[in-house]
Amino acid sequence: MVNAGGRRRPLKTVTGVSGAVGVYAAAIDPDATTVASSIEVAKIAERHKFDALFAADLLSFGAQGAIGAQEPLIFLSALSAVTSHVGLIATVTTTFHHPYNLARLFGTLDHISNGRAAWNAVTSSVGEENYGDQELPSPEDRYARATESLEVVNALFDSWQPGALSADGHGGAILHPTRVRPIEHTGRYFTVRGPLNIPPLPQRRPVQFQAGQSAGGIELGARFAEVVFTSLPTLEDAVTYTKRIRARANELGRADGLPLIMSSFHATYGATESEARRLAREQAEATDFEAGRAALADMLGGGVDLSGLPLDKPLPESLLPDVTSVHRRRGRVEIFSNFARSGKTLRELIIAAKDTGHWAAVGTPEQLADAIEERYDAGVLDVISLGGLADERTRDFLLNGLLPELRRRGIVGSDYVGATFRENLELPPLPDRLPEAHSHPSAR
Repeated sequence: MVNAGGRRRPLKTVTGVSGAVGVYAAAIDPDATTVASSIEVAKIAERHKFDALFAADLLSFGAQGAIGAQEPLIFLSALSAVTSHVGLIATVTTTFHHPYNLARLFGTLDHISNGRAAWNAVTSSVGEENYGDQELPSPEDRYARATESLEVVNALFDSWQPGALSADGHGGAILHPTRVRPIEHTGRYFTVRGPLNIPPLPQRRPVQFQAGQSAGGIELGARFAEVVFTSLPTLEDAVTYTKRIRARANELGRADGLPLIMSSFHATYGATESEARRLAREQAEATDFEAGRAALADMLGGGVDLSGLPLDKPLPESLLPDVTSVHRRRGRVEIFSNFARSGKTLRELIIAAKDTGHWAAVGTPEQLADAIEERYDAGVLDVISLGGLADERTRDFLLNGLLPELRRRGIVGSDYVGATFRENLELPPLPDRLPEAHSHPSAR
């Protein structure tokens, strides 16, 4: 809640720019590009001083709408060319990528955007069928690989020491090779000599986001993340999670207040409370409950058969999975298991699954601002994802209602405060560089 200068850090704002099904229409239109609508969203977001654009990703066809229909790094590179200040957050997995490639890709994005790159590191719960004939590694193995990946990537970014490049006085640069050092990493998953062949980054490192809130995800986020992207449907959930991850981060020697907490806010807007509630009711009534059974089963880990169960009764306790036996999205399984144990009916659970475990609220812009202010004042909300800029009605409520109200209350800032995304997030300084080459502890 407090920035490096000791004053209260404003709530930072993010909006999504990927995953819209409109990408399919653009793909068959010879006069359109699949990035055109997102360019407009990006320009609107920057004009209204959003802090960042967020590109989600999934690695299987049809896993969740059109998410994954555009590769995030290339997609955001295109958006970097039509923006100047807004941050660029790309979701990329550690499970199916090598850290040397990751460092080169994100290093290049940071350069071409002049210091606006961010990496949302995930371990992936789908897509293994597209990367070989092996089953998806266990959550424990995925997080172990992610830990080593992040160690290697950070070491590569830091392999260029201060003074490795200096100005020659004539518009060129002098390279001092002795200040560019191999990392000589040997670990369980990777052997990487280094150094990185990308010059020193504008931000030194892209801003590190991380998504995943199982026990393994909390450990990874506490160790490396500057911002954690969370699914925290209630204030109680947000308080519990924030205390847990920040206590662990403190044990690991991280700066106070790290990691920042980012939540996605799924809002139903109305000019009046009654209008908002009517719209929410109509959306619920329009639910395809048969398809919703499959979606809810996925939220519960995928091994649950909900066919034939009555919609207006709670789920039997015997159907709920043991979270430790679930291979995918354990954090999401915990959320929906807790929903079920609270007595929600199958109908209510299916409707809740449409928000995939994220924070949802209904009301006027002022009422929605109240909900946001409650979490902000509780110290459990530092970054908020606000969707809907591509929809004319939602955009009007967001830009002419909610955002002005949050700014009137002094919660959201009115302008960018720095040249890089790291500066605009008002993050504490990065830790000192590692002095010499290193090996992963698991290999020693």
